[in-house]
Amino acid sequence: MSKPLAVIAIDLPAGLLEDLRRSVHPLVTGGDPAAVAEALPRAEGILCSALFPLPATVLQTAPNLRVISNFGVGYNNVDLAAATARGIAVCNTPGVLSGAVADLTMALVLAIARRLFANATYARGGWARREPPPPLGWDLAGKVLGIVGFGRIGQAVAQRARAFGMEVVYHDLVSAPVEGLEACVPLPLDELLERADVVSLHVNLDPSTHHLIGARELERMKPTAWLINTSRGQVVDQAALTAALREGRIAGAALDVLDPEPPAPDEPLLALENVIVLPHIGSATVETRAAMRDLAVRNLVAVLTGRTPPSCVNPAVLAARTR
Repeated sequence: MSKPLAVIAIDLPAGLLEDLRRSVHPLVTGGDPAAVAEALPRAEGILCSALFPLPATVLQTAPNLRVISNFGVGYNNVDLAAATARGIAVCNTPGVLSGAVADLTMALVLAIARRLFANATYARGGWARREPPPPLGWDLAGKVLGIVGFGRIGQAVAQRARAFGMEVVYHDLVSAPVEGLEACVPLPLDELLERADVVSLHVNLDPSTHHLIGARELERMKPTAWLINTSRGQVVDQAALTAALREGRIAGAALDVLDPEPPAPDEPLLALENVIVLPHIGSATVETRAAMRDLAVRNLVAVLTGRTPPSCVNPAVLAARTR
C-alpha cells in the first residue's frame, strides 16, 4: 500500500523527518514557495508554518488535500470556512508553547516596569558621559494587569503575574472561575482598559478580534498604561496605536508581533522611543520549537493514517469522515 503524499513546508530535523517518512511520503521538504505550489495539487497533507497563506483560491488547487497541519497555535493563515467545506482538517500546536509565550510576556512586563531597555541604552553611552539617567521604574506589586483572552496562555501569564503580587483582571468570552486563579476578576473590555496599568493581549486572530484594540479602546486606557501584544499584529490597529503613542495618550507599547511581518523599513513604530519591538519570538526557545514540530508532525500523520489528531480546530470534519 502506497504512503499518503504530503508537502513539508518547514525544515525538520533529520531524525524527525526520518520518523515521518515511515508513514508519509514527503513530496517537498523545506519552505521553497515555488516547490510547494508545484507539489500542492498532488498532496494529501501539508505541514506549514502559520505564516504560510492558504486562502480558498490556493485550496482549490489542492483537490486531494485532507489535512493542514500548522506549526504554531494560530491558524488565521487558513481560510477555515473553505477548508471545512472541502473536508480538510486544520490542525495547530496549542499548549506546548503556552509557557514560552507567557515567560516572554512576563519578561516584557518586567522590562517595562524597570525601564530595562532605556537603562541598557543609557549604560552604553549616557552613563559614561555623566548624563541624567532615565526616569525611575515602578514596582509590580499592587499594579493591575489586564489580560485580554484568558485561554491557556492568558492563564499562564496570570499565574506568573500573581506571583509578582500583581492584581489580575481579564476579559474573555468565558468567565467561569479557573482553578487556582479564582482571585482573577473577569471584566467587560472597556472596564478592563480603564483599570489596567498594563494590558496584555492573548486572543486568536479571527474576524471578531481583527483590530480589537483601535483608537476607541486606546482612548479608554490610562495615560500611564502600557500595551503588550504577543498574539497577532492585526489584533491591534497599528496606525491608531502609532498615533496614541506619538501623542502620549498611553505611556508605551511592547510588541512581539506587527502588521505586517516583517515591517517596512520606514515603519513609524520603529522610530518611537516609547515602543519595544521584538521579531515575533514568543515561542522561540529550543525546547518549545522542538515540541511544536513534534506535535505538528503527529497531527499530520494521524489524519493521513485515519486516526484522530492531538489538536484539530475543525473537528466536525473528522466526525463527518466516520459517519
